[in-house]
Amino acid sequence: MAKKKKLIKRLNHLLDRLEPLLEPVETEPDWSFMAYRWHNEQLQGVTDPHCIELDDLLGMDRQKAEVLRNTANFVAGRPANHVLLWGARGTGKSSLVKAV
Repeated sequence: MAKKKKLIKRLNHLLDRLEPLLEPVETEPDWSFMAYRWHNEQLQGVTDPHCIELDDLLGMDRQKAEVLRNTANFVAGRPANHVLLWGARGTGKSSLVKAV
């Protein structure tokens, strides 16, 4: 019995030394979050995302409509284009993406 315990102890020690060399075990993300970020090669839920409503964005009705139309096409499996938002700092590009 002592040999068996000694063997288990040595195997555990060996596994502890090998663990850093192995690929991490992939775990399923917790899909209950509203937003996610890519961190340490996996999706992690964002506990307190900065939420923006589309109605809060003023002076960009044409851009909102175009991004919404394109996103709806993409989600429905219809042809959709990539979206390139450009403009000066503070014009709402990131806010529009967050709101959608």
